[in-house]
Amino acid sequence: MTAELFKHRKNIIREMIQDEKYVPMRFRDMCFVLGVSGDERDELKEILDSLIEDGLLDMTARGKYIRPENRNVTGFFSGSGRGFGFVRVDQSEEEIFIPPVYVNGAFHKDRVLVRVKQGPESAGKNPEGMVVKILGHEISTLIGTWLPADSGRQGLVVPDDPHIGREISVRGKRIKGAGAGDKVIVKLLDYGSDAKIPEGEITEILGNINDPRTDVTSVLRAFEIEEAFPKAAMREAAAISAHVDGDRILEDHPERQDFRQLLTVTIDGEDARDLDDAISISKVEDENGIRYHLGVHIADVSEYVREGSALDREALNRGTSVYLADRVVPMLPRSLSNGICSLNAGTDRLALSCMISFDGEGNVQDYVITESLIRVDRRLSYHQVQKILDERFETGDYSVSGEGDDRCGHPEEPLDVDKREWEAGEDPSIRDMCFLMAEAAGVLKEKRRRRGSIDFDFPESKIILDDRGYVREIRPYERNTATDIIEDFMLLANETVAEDAWWQEIPFLYRIHEDPDPRRITELGNLIKGFGYNLKAAGDHFHPKEIQKLLFSLEGQAEEALISRFALRSMKKARYSAGSTGHFGLSAKYYTHFTSPIRRYPDLQIHRIIKENLRGELGEKRISHYHEILSEVASVSSSRERRAQEAEREVDKLKKAEYMSRHIGDTFDGVISGLNSRGLFVELENTVEGMIAMTDLADDYYIYDESGCRLVGEEHGREYVLGQKIRVTVVRADKITKTVDFVLSDAF
Repeated sequence: MTAELFKHRKNIIREMIQDEKYVPMRFRDMCFVLGVSGDERDELKEILDSLIEDGLLDMTARGKYIRPENRNVTGFFSGSGRGFGFVRVDQSEEEIFIPPVYVNGAFHKDRVLVRVKQGPESAGKNPEGMVVKILGHEISTLIGTWLPADSGRQGLVVPDDPHIGREISVRGKRIKGAGAGDKVIVKLLDYGSDAKIPEGEITEILGNINDPRTDVTSVLRAFEIEEAFPKAAMREAAAISAHVDGDRILEDHPERQDFRQLLTVTIDGEDARDLDDAISISKVEDENGIRYHLGVHIADVSEYVREGSALDREALNRGTSVYLADRVVPMLPRSLSNGICSLNAGTDRLALSCMISFDGEGNVQDYVITESLIRVDRRLSYHQVQKILDERFETGDYSVSGEGDDRCGHPEEPLDVDKREWEAGEDPSIRDMCFLMAEAAGVLKEKRRRRGSIDFDFPESKIILDDRGYVREIRPYERNTATDIIEDFMLLANETVAEDAWWQEIPFLYRIHEDPDPRRITELGNLIKGFGYNLKAAGDHFHPKEIQKLLFSLEGQAEEALISRFALRSMKKARYSAGSTGHFGLSAKYYTHFTSPIRRYPDLQIHRIIKENLRGELGEKRISHYHEILSEVASVSSSRERRAQEAEREVDKLKKAEYMSRHIGDTFDGVISGLNSRGLFVELENTVEGMIAMTDLADDYYIYDESGCRLVGEEHGREYVLGQKIRVTVVRADKITKTVDFVLSDAF
């Protein structure tokens, strides 16, 4: 029986069973009704079994086929590490809660068939279900820590993934020489059951848990992020010249604009090596008013990474560079990302430039997108620029000697910002340029504020390592005017390029951010009421200005960072798309990622499209080609972005646990950042978050009041609420589970 015939017959039987007149019948009765001969009975049985597996049919204890009393669904099981789990229903946002007694041996990420209990559910609660069949295993290997038994001939691998709450038994020769505390990769041979422990075989030893680099490597391997590039990609990278002959390129490609005469700078962190954006700027003020002329020059990576090449395939597979505490895993080989593609000072570089003119209100008056040749005059750090701006305000020197377009010398080698830290501040043209950039960026920021763009401004973690890779310090990474300047300019360039592509109706990749789920907004509104704030929402319509107003009202308040994070979590995640539906957070109709082709694949992809369009090469065949591939590129890029973010978070949690393990017994100030029935979460001033278990609140029996987001003592009535300042003592910090545990020291 062909697959098409099988599907046809399956639909006929499904319709028969769903008919109101259907009467439950046994297999032999169904054969009689359908006129199935002896030779076809096996095929009918296969169809009926398939319907049962799909949850569209059920069988009684007496063998009668009936419509399922309880709804059956399929999806992927997500374990909790504490016995229970959830199943995300296929092609749905619905999640089914699976109690421990109904897990029935399902392993994390297993594809399962679940029987969902019918009946009314409590408001806001997930429906409950039972795993009735495991349809397939997604995980075949995992990473964990080897804990040998006393004999040394057997032991357990404790998985790093907290979703997997079961150790893996390894015996005899399958141990492969692993020592106590080694991080290992184990291949699963038997997934076990409720009564039997899973079994496996160690296939690779990554190193000892006490080596700080081993921990990070383990996270990378767990997320299947490879550090080494394929040989084919490395051969292509090695064949690319490390030198740009600007004059020769202009002779061969007169369509490229020569912008080497413009005073141009890069502004990045001190340790950045992949410099993919540079800025030039000037200002004109006449009878027509103020005009800012901004040049956003982006590395022309597409000139070196050609479509379909080994480098291109690997870049798409990686999707993005991954920035971890102790290393960067680049999207492109370092000879490109740190070399010929990087806009290093004093060298000719190919670029794709977006030249934008805007008025004193931030309204774009004109723009040109063009291939270009640039030469960066100075590499500046955020620290340098901020120092210049701070000195201006401290001295009251607001003078601008020019319009930021004077030339300065071209150093033969890229600047070492550590050795020549303040030379930029001594150069009048660079100082004036910094002042002008701050002024222009302020105009753009005010324009976005007026339209309702949301600016989440809460401290992220800055993890500082020593030479051996151990954490020396953790502190909040604070934004300043210098970082905002680059962000404001990049946002404008991204919006300009996106709108240009949309109006030209060319195939493109957009960065979209959908409107939040009304239910999540309601939850946020209920939460902030406890702090005395309100959100204005009308039905399903919600404008980003309401979030913006909330953030403005929080400025300078103790709960600012906390509520900002809750507000961010209420938003949907931005993603890539072949169609433009707008960006809610930025309150922008059109948005894309254009400015980082060294470290993001979508940027590289649209650079190719833009260049083909500029050259008149975007004909019907190429348009059709891009329409075919862009949806998949968007999907892969979004997936790889999420993977990188999750890996970065896991490394941060690991390093924070490592750092806090040296502070057992120490006392810290913090705020309550979360509450649930298991206890309360506390975030310290250095951004480390840990938990106080309910069982460690020994002065009373506390009850979790979900509606009021608080813990209430049953006997004494003492309350713990979100945002409350408390003092805690560190009692445990576990690198394996990446968790930190506190006990209450003293309340403010």
